[in-house]
Amino acid sequence: MSDHIFEMVFFAMFAALMFCSKIIMEAAPNIHLLGMFTMLCTVVFRLKALIPIYLYVIIQGIYAGFATWWVPYIYVWTVLWGMTMLLPKKMPRKVAAIVYPAVCALHGFTFGIIYAPGQALLYGLDFEATLAWIAMGVSFDITMGISNAFMGMLVLPLSELLKRLLKKSGRNISG
Repeated sequence: MSDHIFEMVFFAMFAALMFCSKIIMEAAPNIHLLGMFTMLCTVVFRLKALIPIYLYVIIQGIYAGFATWWVPYIYVWTVLWGMTMLLPKKMPRKVAAIVYPAVCALHGFTFGIIYAPGQALLYGLDFEATLAWIAMGVSFDITMGISNAFMGMLVLPLSELLKRLLKKSGRNISG
């Protein structure tokens, strides 16, 4: 199998994994693995991480409908991708063990703030109404931030494992 076909299949399966994990965990609102998977993809695949991230976003839209709630999904995961891209590629392991969960948690705690501009534009909210919308979701953001901190602890060991497996397979799809 050529590297290009392997890459397409691998990224499609990763997006499906992201989607299935979201569906499985829907019983627990705002507790999911999406932040961890977004960071994992970014740490390992860098720029190419956008492929499974946006495949996930498209699958989510197909599954749940391309409604107004979905529009901010076009950029909310890209914000976490960008935050992760700004981190040093070769961070000491002890530092990464703290930084990865912290960044993942920060995205969760600020999810409502990141999501709000899309809502404001779609619903014509003024600044005051946007702040009220953010305030109404603070408890959900707190839940997401705390759960993302725990899920973010998986980024380092899983990224090390994935890099080893890809190297062992002789595939060079990392960024």
